Amino acid sequence: MTAIPRFTGDARPYGGGDPYADHRTADFPFARYTDLADRRLGGAVVAANDEFFAQRENLLLPGPAVFDPERFGHKGKVMDGWETRRRRGGSAEHPWPDADDHDWALVRLGAPGVIRGIVVDTAHFRGNHPQAVSVEGASVPGSPSPGELLGNDVEWTTLVPRTPVGGHAANGFAVSAERRFTHLRVNQHPDGGIARLRVYGEVVPDPAWLAALGTFDVVALENGGRAEDASDLFYSPAANTIRPGRSRKMDEGWETRRRRDRGNDWIRYRLAARAEIRALEIDTAYLKGNSAGWAAVSVRDGGSAENAGSAGSAGSAGSAGSGDWREVLPRTRLQPDTNHRFVLPAPVVGTHARVDIYPDGGISRLRLIGSLTEDGAAALRTRHQELGG
Repeated sequence: MTAIPRFTGDARPYGGGDPYADHRTADFPFARYTDLADRRLGGAVVAANDEFFAQRENLLLPGPAVFDPERFGHKGKVMDGWETRRRRGGSAEHPWPDADDHDWALVRLGAPGVIRGIVVDTAHFRGNHPQAVSVEGASVPGSPSPGELLGNDVEWTTLVPRTPVGGHAANGFAVSAERRFTHLRVNQHPDGGIARLRVYGEVVPDPAWLAALGTFDVVALENGGRAEDASDLFYSPAANTIRPGRSRKMDEGWETRRRRDRGNDWIRYRLAARAEIRALEIDTAYLKGNSAGWAAVSVRDGGSAENAGSAGSAGSAGSAGSGDWREVLPRTRLQPDTNHRFVLPAPVVGTHARVDIYPDGGISRLRLIGSLTEDGAAALRTRHQELGG
């Protein structure tokens, strides 16, 4: 496994200019997974023991934390993160916090799943970051209250042991627990500030819920779908195309750079499980002068999809591997800023899908409407049980 860089100690005081110029970070290998705590998936910080200086909700805001050196309020410096007051000891003879003193925040994951890595980012907290952090996970069905989560009957699993962290740094931690989690308890020892929390992993949906729905979007992130690869990620991540809801602005979709060759761009997806697809949507919302000109959709059933890009095009990532791609929507003209709906002539069964756009540009959403096959639903139930769901 690739070694994860570690950062400790204070950062230098802000000296002007770009506040991120000396931000310590790294390319974490687990960052390719979905952020399970993403507010756009329904993640929330449901409680914290202290948020005197800065609100707990800031932890899950999309995008990097913002720093305004001139902004102060009645309680002090206004920070884009979660910041608690300074802890004190119980007496003049012992004014320091005890070794076990810490602040905590409870996080509900937007999409329950297996966690592969966590980033605790202390951006702009240069000398007021925690000395150490720890993270625990729990799997609790339904919609528990903060009081229920703090009850003695909830089993918490240590995902990140108490570990020193650095100020103004993205502190990354690989997680190896093969379990499905719904909630986290983030602890900072003894106090301080954290700007952002990212929880990367694989969505593991509730099979009973999907069975009750019957027909749903089988490629949606919240249902366990995943964007595995794409030809171009210059402007935005491919996973944007399977997020909940419609795009509200251009950067909430997927847009590629301008091609100057005869190729085309594509995204490859893994479905929630083996499914029968009956209809699909391709949305170009807010992509007006830069939407894709045409699009085609293909499906493949079973086998490994590694190296399976846009077969037969100059933008291809290689051959389809074991199993053939079946075109279910031939190359079709798209309109800018429009949701296009297509009913397939006959249902198509598959485990993977691919959208090819011509020649470049972008789409905001792809929806594949269908239902799980019997073996797909059974595989999902088995995995859910194995992961303690």
